[in-house]
Amino acid sequence: MNIFVGSLPFSVKETELKEFFEEYGEVTSVKIITDKFSGRSKGFGFIEMSDDESAQKAINELNGAEIGGRKIVVNKAEEKKEGSRPPRGDYRGGNGGGGHRDNGGGGGYNREGGNRRF
Repeated sequence: MNIFVGSLPFSVKETELKEFFEEYGEVTSVKIITDKFSGRSKGFGFIEMSDDESAQKAINELNGAEIGGRKIVVNKAEEKKEGSRPPRGDYRGGNGGGGHRDNGGGGGYNREGGNRRF
C-alpha cells in the first residue's frame, strides 16, 4: 500500500522516516518530495509498505503523531488521476491574464491597464 505522509519537518531524512514506519511492518520504499531547484524538502512524502494490514495499522496509529515537533498527517495515498491538472502553460486565469480591471489590472495581450494616464 502507498501511504502519504504530510506536514513533515523539512529536516527529516528518508532513513528516519523509514525507521519510524518499520515499527509497523516491512517498508519497501520511502520518497520525500523535494523542490527540483533548491533540493529542499517540500514537507511531504510517500511510504510504500508490502502488507496492506500493516500499512493500515501504521496509518491509524501514526496520523497525528509528532516528528521533530510537528504533528504529521498520514493517510492512504490517492492514485494520481490522468488529466486532473491542466497542461503547463495552458491556464490563463479569469480575465485574460491581467487581473481584475476594477483593481487596475491590465487586460491580456496588448490591452491597456485600468490606471493608465496620459
